Amino acid sequence: MGKPRAAPAALALAAMLGGCAAPPADETAATPPVAADWPADTGAAGAAPGAASAGAVSWQRYFADAQLRSLIALALANSRDLRAAVLRVREARARYGVQRADRFPGVSADGQAARSRTPGDLNESGRAVTGGEYRVEAGLAAWELDLWGRVASLSEAALQEYLASASARRAARVALIAEVADGYLNLRALDERIDLAGQTLRSREASQRIFARRTELGATSRLELAQVETLLLQARALAAQLEQERAAQAHALSLLAGAPVDIPRAAHARLADEAVFASLDAGLPADLLANRPDIEAAERRLAASRASVRAARAAFFPRIALTGAWGTASAELDGLFDAGSRAWSFVPTISLPIFDGGRRRANLDLAQARSELAVADYERTIQQAFREVSDALSAGQWLGRQVAVQRETLAVQAERARLAQLRYDSGAAAYLEVLDAQRDLLQAQQQLVQLRRELLASRVSLYAALGGGAPDDDEAAGATPAYQGESVSWR
Repeated sequence: MGKPRAAPAALALAAMLGGCAAPPADETAATPPVAADWPADTGAAGAAPGAASAGAVSWQRYFADAQLRSLIALALANSRDLRAAVLRVREARARYGVQRADRFPGVSADGQAARSRTPGDLNESGRAVTGGEYRVEAGLAAWELDLWGRVASLSEAALQEYLASASARRAARVALIAEVADGYLNLRALDERIDLAGQTLRSREASQRIFARRTELGATSRLELAQVETLLLQARALAAQLEQERAAQAHALSLLAGAPVDIPRAAHARLADEAVFASLDAGLPADLLANRPDIEAAERRLAASRASVRAARAAFFPRIALTGAWGTASAELDGLFDAGSRAWSFVPTISLPIFDGGRRRANLDLAQARSELAVADYERTIQQAFREVSDALSAGQWLGRQVAVQRETLAVQAERARLAQLRYDSGAAAYLEVLDAQRDLLQAQQQLVQLRRELLASRVSLYAALGGGAPDDDEAAGATPAYQGESVSWR
């Protein structure tokens, strides 16, 4: 009678000790660490007419240039980095499947046949004995009764890690699209700069031939010829430098695309600014929480860390496992399924944590520290997203003004070069004045192309910073199933 009473008493005592050892959960709600609206210097007070919401436009709609769209599609199909992200999602899904299986009893069917012979000097009869045992059983082995939610919490943590990996895959996809678009814009800007440098080079080669002929005839000095040749050599050096940069950019695009790409130079290299992107509405900072995949991934990791805290807390309580089998057994094979051969076993076990040198307490402290770290990482991710959008918006505003100013500067430099040439032709100025004016004109042309490229790049950055828009059809087909789990509350 003593044993049946001792077991419930020990169970109650262990539950009391476990309850004392595990403090209540600290589910402190995160506070949004950003302002409710974009900074005033970003110029995001209102959207342009016809602008699409950031979360509703896919990359096929946002990038209007057909060649850029085909390059992005090639990269999405062949990128090794994106393939690795997809495989990490599969890995996390498999880990979740392994952890989730612990919530269900494992049922197996087993058959056993054994024959043995015992010598006569090892039994009381003095005669050798030959016997056998045959069994067919179905049963479960060490299935834990999840009374305190430990197994469920571990399964929840694995699920949230799986969902976080899926969001990280989306973030990698958006980053790849942005990198390809930025590389394409840089390639087109280099094409335009090479075209301008080629025009300048041809003009200066013609001037060099003219001045060389004049020098031969004694109509001009060797100094002026040297000045013309200086301009020519500068143009050649710039053209060679730009060609090298274009080759490197083409190689980078091939790496991003995961396959060789050949983007021929257009007859007119200038990229039409208005034909590259669709108009985009930045919305409000709160929209980032729904649109940014990296924020979603950080939120999932936070939920996983909190589930791990619950699992570590549940480890303070007793663990109860069931092992059992039901079937038939017989000493002879032909009597295995005869009447009266039924056999069964039922072995419940309880593990009472008493002393482990502080292991469970350390595991709980570790889980809580990781949970607090996940909160900090989540808030930092939101702040980083807010900054990236603010930077892209302000860059679009101020680079637009810089482009307008640079256009005026280019017009002034072109007029200066024209007047300097007229003054030289009329003998009112030395050729050094023409030299300076033409050098500054080429620099102004190159700067305008670079500023226009930076302005277009800011719109790529804005698209990526706002979350990359709506998923396209291919991505939606392989999207993670919706799951309503723990989310961060805002106060």
